[in-house]
Amino acid sequence: MTYDELLIAADEEGLIVKEVPLHSGDGRCRGRRIAIRQDIPTLKKKADVLAEEMGHYHTTVGRIIEQDSVTARKQEREARLWAYKVQLPLLDIVRAYQAHCSNVVEMSEYLNISEDTIQDALDLYRQKYGRGTSVLGDYYIQFEPYLDVFEYYKIN
Repeated sequence: MTYDELLIAADEEGLIVKEVPLHSGDGRCRGRRIAIRQDIPTLKKKADVLAEEMGHYHTTVGRIIEQDSVTARKQEREARLWAYKVQLPLLDIVRAYQAHCSNVVEMSEYLNISEDTIQDALDLYRQKYGRGTSVLGDYYIQFEPYLDVFEYYKIN
């Protein structure tokens, strides 16, 4: 999702998103309020931050700014997984493949998502699904040893 699409989704969920001059970090979530650092240079990066902060809203309990505990790191991972599912759902990987995207740079341009988010999402999906996973029963996304998408052959 683009930054504008995420802003609309946040509004529909009753979240208040403001761009402000944060002194540290790129984003904060407190209750239904999300702050995004106003001088983030690109909309793709702002989308990354907003998606993650929305992930914290949906998955996190309490204050987890310090990542010094297993619980805090686990909550951070859950928020990022939520964000990656929103920004790069498995079906979008299939769509990029169908559009003949052959690497992260091409996927980034086609899907309008930052290269960092695509790479991080693929890494997390690799951790979660291992070698690969089925999508809609029609496709198989292979994560190991390299990214590829296969369409299941249907016999009539």
